[in-house]
Amino acid sequence: MPTDSDTRRAGKPRAARASFAAAISTSLEWYDFFIYATAAALVFNTTFFATDSQVVAALNSFATVAVGFIARPIGGVLAGHFGDKVGRKPVLVAAIVMMAVATSLIGLVPNTQLVWLAPTILVTLRICQGLAVGAQWGGAVLLATENAPAGRRGFYGSFAQLGVPIGVVLGNVVFLVITAVFDSESFLAWAWRIPFWISLVMLPVAFVIHRYLEETPEFRELSKKLAEAPVARKSPILQVLRNNPGTVLTAAGANAIGVIFFYTMITGSVQFATTYLGIERSTVLGFILAACVLMIPLVPLAGYLSDIYGRKLIFGIGTAGMLLWGIPMWLMIGQSSQGTLWPFALAVFGAVIVMSFQTGTQGTLFAELFPPEIRFSGASLGYQISAIIGGFSPMVMVLLINGDASNAWRVGAFLAGAGAIGLLCLVAIVWKYSSPDVQQATARRSTVAV
Repeated sequence: MPTDSDTRRAGKPRAARASFAAAISTSLEWYDFFIYATAAALVFNTTFFATDSQVVAALNSFATVAVGFIARPIGGVLAGHFGDKVGRKPVLVAAIVMMAVATSLIGLVPNTQLVWLAPTILVTLRICQGLAVGAQWGGAVLLATENAPAGRRGFYGSFAQLGVPIGVVLGNVVFLVITAVFDSESFLAWAWRIPFWISLVMLPVAFVIHRYLEETPEFRELSKKLAEAPVARKSPILQVLRNNPGTVLTAAGANAIGVIFFYTMITGSVQFATTYLGIERSTVLGFILAACVLMIPLVPLAGYLSDIYGRKLIFGIGTAGMLLWGIPMWLMIGQSSQGTLWPFALAVFGAVIVMSFQTGTQGTLFAELFPPEIRFSGASLGYQISAIIGGFSPMVMVLLINGDASNAWRVGAFLAGAGAIGLLCLVAIVWKYSSPDVQQATARRSTVAV
């Protein structure tokens, strides 16, 4: 009879393949999603949304960024329904294809005298991006966590989260290369489109995942049980909303600080530094790139630590770190200039260190809050609701600064407030899942320990 160690060894190749596929797919998905935010900060505010006011132009441009975040929960709900009924893998493949097509079409949006046409097309395609990324997150996380060996779910699940820093690195590298090769006039005229066309490489990735990767063992087991004792299955999302609304809301509240923190760094700080501080665009992108490179090994390290010390503790360390770092971070950014760059560098490097503790654990933590039959729907909805809040953070940053660089501290105070709310929500999760009644109910419904 095979021992537990034999089972773990047999499952490692499958877990490694699934985690690698999750990392690749999410990296390309987030690359597509992030390059839009970068283009909104560097291009769209001076092309499609140019006005006499820098503040209004930036707000209009970042508003289209936020539209994608509004669409993400809808994508999560739709994907959760099919992911819990049909399977994790087909939903992930469909999301990858949708993202590739939508992003490449953004690169074809015409410069036209009809002032309403280009913004309308951009908003429509941004909605498609939001639907796609809302669908892919749950598929990638569950592909990694449900294939992971027992006791290693935090580590293997963290590879789905690697898409966040890798996507930023890929996007910034592409924009840095293009800004170095083309002059400013050519960049604004047409060269900004090249990063969007590159997204077509996602289509072969979708084919490989569809062709060579298996469905997760937990979903196969769930499907087998339903086949042996068929019952009319209720809508997974309705079950989540009926039985787990508090879990969804507290998960969203706990995670919101991470999304807000991240987007005020990779998008908001780019717009702020180039517009108000006079720092070169390539310099800002270079610092963001270097910080996200540092984040890549820190994310799986956080996942590994969560297997040893617990998800909630490591997640909480990241939340507390962002709360404490928010104000110093933006005070340093506000003191930066083209001649004094070290405060900006220290601010963003400190940011990725504290963020990594939360980023590396959030996928596995959210998955473990729900039983297998509604896990895709529950985890996706909690995560994507927090994305709506975070998606508006660059706009909030613009309003808080209000054209005056000395107001940068206000952004830090905003981050600290979001961090405090995140800690309260995490405490609620800890309290709820420390209850013996909840633990017994969870054990009956799922083989995954919270």
